[in-house]
Amino acid sequence: MLAIKNTAENTAYIAEQDYLEGEKTAEFRHEYVDGHIYALAGTSIRHNDIALNIAFALRAATPGTPCKVNASDVKVRAQRSKAYYYPDVIVGC
Repeated sequence: MLAIKNTAENTAYIAEQDYLEGEKTAEFRHEYVDGHIYALAGTSIRHNDIALNIAFALRAATPGTPCKVNASDVKVRAQRSKAYYYPDVIVGC
């Protein structure tokens, strides 16, 4: 099992499956892009307010649809690349 270090950037290549396993027990969240792991820092209150306002606006714009709005803490895999992100806001339909 991979122990993900809390560093801003891990320059060694990490296999996708190793990242996923390590992320399950990591103390902090990390994004994964093409074999490299990037630690996520906390955000400011202003940043969080903006993200929540966007999430609320998107939720208000999608009633009666199968769309679901989520704000942070949801890991998303980019289908066309080997990348996993934790976006501030995501809409899935």
